[in-house]
Amino acid sequence: MMNLRYQHEESPQQSTLSEENVMTDKPLVSIITINYNQTDTTCAFLESARHLTYPNYEIILVDNASVENPSKRIAQGYYSNVRLISNSKNLGFTGGNNVGIAAAKGDYLLIVNNDTELTPNLLEKLLEPFLADDRVGVTCPKIRYFDQPDVIQYAGYGPLNKLTGQTGAVGTHEVDRGQYNRSGPTCFAHGCAMMVKREVVERVGRFAERFFLYYEELDWSQRIQKAGYLIYYQATALIYHKESVSVGKANPLKVYYLTRNRILFMRRNTNPFQLTVFYAFFLCFALPKHSLIYSVKGQFAYLKAIWKGTWWNLVSSSESPV
Repeated sequence: MMNLRYQHEESPQQSTLSEENVMTDKPLVSIITINYNQTDTTCAFLESARHLTYPNYEIILVDNASVENPSKRIAQGYYSNVRLISNSKNLGFTGGNNVGIAAAKGDYLLIVNNDTELTPNLLEKLLEPFLADDRVGVTCPKIRYFDQPDVIQYAGYGPLNKLTGQTGAVGTHEVDRGQYNRSGPTCFAHGCAMMVKREVVERVGRFAERFFLYYEELDWSQRIQKAGYLIYYQATALIYHKESVSVGKANPLKVYYLTRNRILFMRRNTNPFQLTVFYAFFLCFALPKHSLIYSVKGQFAYLKAIWKGTWWNLVSSSESPV
């Protein structure tokens, strides 16, 4: 059953052009998403895609070696515009998306989580900034929580403090009263949903696979901006996010990757002075603080995860294929 939040959307206007002409006039958009043991969630995503009003898109579904191969369910759902790629092992968010990017034929690539529901005019709205300004390399929609559809998760990103490694999404957990309805450049894209111009990928490469999960979009955003492109928050585009369906909202695996990749991001994107200050901040404040909290709460799996993520950076290179 289609979610009721789509009922207020206007129906697409009838066109006098033939479907073939419309397809020719519109750039192809490749929608890339990953499935990992979440076939029900992925099918809900594909159901929402049925209501897209943009006429020229393909969907590339990359399965990261799920226990249940989703191909049968995809066929049963009659998702005829879906191209399924099955990986022999779990390549994470970075590797899975890179496989999808390599297979994509589109002029623009929408990298989007499978735990989202798309709004009908999402593609049209995300394309608008590219057509208005050649400097735009990435566009991101406003993201609201699926379970709290009037509450914001992302309305752009604030700048990164390169001495502490801290940043934050604009508007998180605020009720959307239109306070972030102004579109414009922002500091980072959000990995939940980001449309990228093919030219950008050809110039800067794909995700750094070293990250596997988390912080990869921040690293990619830095590389894209260094190449001279803008990251653009498009306030008129909207998507709903169920958030952390694959790994959960809080678990040791998430703590491990967030810790590991926060340090990895700083290693890759700061100068020696900034990195030295960050190490001092992290080792003298952040690590002891979280270690104490986990110890007091008896969350020893979390304690192990944060130290494991820290240790990984002492023995692992920051270099990565892209």
